[in-house]
Amino acid sequence: MTPFLAIQAIVIGVAVAASLVYACRRLMPATSQRWQGALANSLSAASRPAALRAIGKRLQPAAAAGGCDSGCGSCATGCGSTPAADEQPLQFRERSRE
Repeated sequence: MTPFLAIQAIVIGVAVAASLVYACRRLMPATSQRWQGALANSLSAASRPAALRAIGKRLQPAAAAGGCDSGCGSCATGCGSTPAADEQPLQFRERSRE
């Protein structure tokens, strides 16, 4: 294998891996955060070297913070969730037989 083919294979592999990570984060956000948290916890173990613990600490997913319009309704600001749109029931009508 020539050096060019090796570099090409590495670049393509990195591009495919980055695309897979992006697709997982966009299509499965809860699962990807759970996987990220599991990886961060395993890297942050006390038995790991300091460099891996630092990487694990950096990989920890951000805690969900409720802000205005988050729908939590736990603060006294009264921002709560937005009211639902008026719903109209479906009405099925028989075809006229002509």
